[in-house]
Amino acid sequence: MEALAKARQHNLDLVEVSPTSRPPVCRILDFGKYKYELAKKEKQAKKKQHSFQLKEMRFRPKIDEHDYNFKTKHIREFLESGSKVRVYVMFRGREMAYTEMGQNVLKRVIEDLAEIASVEMAPKMEGRSMSTVLAPNSEVMKNLKAARTAKEAREKKEKAEKLKGEKTEKAKPEPQI
Repeated sequence: MEALAKARQHNLDLVEVSPTSRPPVCRILDFGKYKYELAKKEKQAKKKQHSFQLKEMRFRPKIDEHDYNFKTKHIREFLESGSKVRVYVMFRGREMAYTEMGQNVLKRVIEDLAEIASVEMAPKMEGRSMSTVLAPNSEVMKNLKAARTAKEAREKKEKAEKLKGEKTEKAKPEPQI
């Protein structure tokens, strides 16, 4: 009762912080401001959280050299951006009799991307397709994280310089006519 009277006296709210403890813990605070700050903290945490995406790239057993190079270049870009990649070879009709050709394509992809990717799931046959999952190496992820922090620092510096420039503009007296 005393706490409730004190909260009303200061135009604040009495909020129960820990109802399970004995005695229950309460705080006197502005509840609207408290909820706003909690939402702001959650938003910041979500912004810093990195969620990965699973990208996919489809090959054929009899893929041409140019098409192969083009697709592996895209896989490389996906891995460097921090995404995992599911690579699969689709078989049609009589190609099912020559699954070793598809296996050779997947082995070649794994070998070509070995310096930036590790095999998360070994090649395996699933119905009419054979697939594998590649994940970026820890070294690639370190470089990506370093680039992100450098970018954030650069943006922060630019923002500070912009604010500083606005303050100096306001401080200048306007010319008299």
